[in-house]
Amino acid sequence: MGKKKSLLFSVVLLSLLLMLALASTCAPGAAPPPKEKVVTFLDLADYTGPIAGLNVPAGMAAEDSTKEINAKGGVDGVKINYLSVDTRYDIARGVSAYKRYRTEPKLMTVVAISTALSKAITPMTAKDKVVQNVTGDGEPQARLGWVFIIGAAYQNAFGASVDFLLEDWKNKGKSGMPTIGYINWDSAYGRELLRGGKEYAEKMGVKLLSPEFFPTGAPDHTVWLQRLAAGNPDYILVAGVDPTPSNVLRDAYKLGLTRKIQFIDTSYWGPTEAVGIKLHPEATEGCWINSYYLRGDEAWSHPLAAYMVPKYSGKSVEEFRKTTAAIYVAGLTRIPIFAKALEIALKKAGGYDKLDGEDMKAGMEAITGLDLGDGLTGPVAYSPTSRQSVDQTKFYQVKNGKEVPISGWRKVPDCVSLHDWSQ
Repeated sequence: MGKKKSLLFSVVLLSLLLMLALASTCAPGAAPPPKEKVVTFLDLADYTGPIAGLNVPAGMAAEDSTKEINAKGGVDGVKINYLSVDTRYDIARGVSAYKRYRTEPKLMTVVAISTALSKAITPMTAKDKVVQNVTGDGEPQARLGWVFIIGAAYQNAFGASVDFLLEDWKNKGKSGMPTIGYINWDSAYGRELLRGGKEYAEKMGVKLLSPEFFPTGAPDHTVWLQRLAAGNPDYILVAGVDPTPSNVLRDAYKLGLTRKIQFIDTSYWGPTEAVGIKLHPEATEGCWINSYYLRGDEAWSHPLAAYMVPKYSGKSVEEFRKTTAAIYVAGLTRIPIFAKALEIALKKAGGYDKLDGEDMKAGMEAITGLDLGDGLTGPVAYSPTSRQSVDQTKFYQVKNGKEVPISGWRKVPDCVSLHDWSQ
């Protein structure tokens, strides 16, 4: 009986303690613990695959920008949950990652780091009403929806390169029209530049040789370059993500092509001082680079770099620059663009609890013309009828191992509309 009474006493005591605990938390007038307000930004990145040389610093910039905004209280009290997944530039991994994280709290934006991955998840992101960012694919501009382009559309950049080389041709006093070649990865991205870019070259009267496509990760590009060289091009447009363009130039240099043909990197992603230019200084020397963001001294001397680099890396700008591409500095604009659109979306929704994807999409469309990067890029070009983050690029040339500006900001032509998107 003694043991039973002791057990009964313990049960009664435990019940009383639980009742007291409940009473203290649910007493009239006592507010429940505040719930943190969070929105999610999902970055399906590549940190160990073929574009890691640029995607790693871009991801670092996004993470640092998120920390900076959250440390100041977030966006109207709403914190940004920045999630980054290494997809290794693999479509299956990217799709799997999106399926895994699509239920994160208030998922507002997902970045698809490749054209093919973007197309694979677009049916899901549209159904989920999640804004998607993709790097340069022009199709979202042709078919306005939930996908917003980072930079100007690739084919529009191709057209800007055609405009620039035509000016160079005329400035050199040459008659007739130049012949140009094009070489890139054998992928959806590799062909994207020509969906409108090819039509623009024809419109401008330029002779475009049959394009050459090589497998992603090809160790040597001699065969494809020799085929292009047989057509006697005056200019060759190179694309891919550094170190790929720099490796193409390496092989072109070995063939003696860089001494008689002007090479132009036409899709933003290389060569860069910390990657390909450092690896192949002689081969990359003289190459033109089409860019929607500041590079070289222009980027690293920017006040935002001077503030963010020491704070989050613990290094001086000069030390950090030796191992990091300038896309880090441009990448500091990505989360602020998201944050400004979120600010507008929250007001449109009437507060955090009512916020949904439709509000975020409207927020993205409402930041037209704002300079959210303090001059690191041109003004934001997103609008109800534009899915390009910017509509301007500028040109650099590799000189003595540095990316040196050779033009100001130039508006890109509309090449997207020239393509037949029904095909």
